[in-house]
Amino acid sequence: MTDPTTLASLSSALADTVARAAPAIVSVHSHRSRASGFVWKPGLVITADEALADEGEIEIQFADGSRKQATIAGRDHTTDIALLRVDTDVAPVKLSASVPALGSLAVVVAADRGAATARLGIVSLSGPAWRSLRGGDIDARIELDVRRHSQQGGLALDASGEPFGMAVLGPRRVLTIPAATIERVAAQLETSGRIARGYLGLGLQPVRLDDGIGAMVMNVDKNGPSAAAGIRQGDVIIAVNDERLSGVRALLRTLGPQSVGRVVDVTVRRGGEPQHFRVTIGERPET
Repeated sequence: MTDPTTLASLSSALADTVARAAPAIVSVHSHRSRASGFVWKPGLVITADEALADEGEIEIQFADGSRKQATIAGRDHTTDIALLRVDTDVAPVKLSASVPALGSLAVVVAADRGAATARLGIVSLSGPAWRSLRGGDIDARIELDVRRHSQQGGLALDASGEPFGMAVLGPRRVLTIPAATIERVAAQLETSGRIARGYLGLGLQPVRLDDGIGAMVMNVDKNGPSAAAGIRQGDVIIAVNDERLSGVRALLRTLGPQSVGRVVDVTVRRGGEPQHFRVTIGERPET
């Protein structure tokens, strides 16, 4: 039989963990969207980009019930991180770079109209770095067996109360954007308001070939890097750096922040004959 004092101690420890984190947790209201967020640095709030409306005013509601208008400092849809500026003196959260072990306890502290909420679960997957479907580099794969509710943008804590990431809603489970990713991306958003992405300057359409898959060039940015290299509309890309193309999406996912400035060898078929072009990947312009 479980010792009642053990359960009471666990309950008290979890309550203390939530209480310590709660003051830095906020509600984020934008248009018809509601999410949670947390104070990352003085005057800066992190929230989930997917839960943030594309237009309209943004209001932050704090734990003490006060409300203030916020502005977007930057957002990155590939890692689901948005950075907001707001006038506040709330003490920020100190994120931990540690990745929780598989099977360990986790608490997600979120907010509902300013009031803190908490949900307890376990780490159901703790794995290596991965790339999101939108092409974002995530430093660790952390999934939580937590009831899906309104955790979007909430703070994920381990059993010792260390915040290890931001909870977001995946297709079937609660995922965590780890602290290492948040620190890396948010620092760039704070500085420049955006994350640099690679740019070929091509509009591509997948085509099936007799010997595999290609990407037909449907349009070319005349001021882009591919035009400068000599690639034309109608060319069919079949390989990059001598690796056969596996699909247009796979190609686009390689155009992350680290790709800018890299020179790649692009093999195309033009009139049925292979040709090679050296393309210096540019930086995607703001749209």
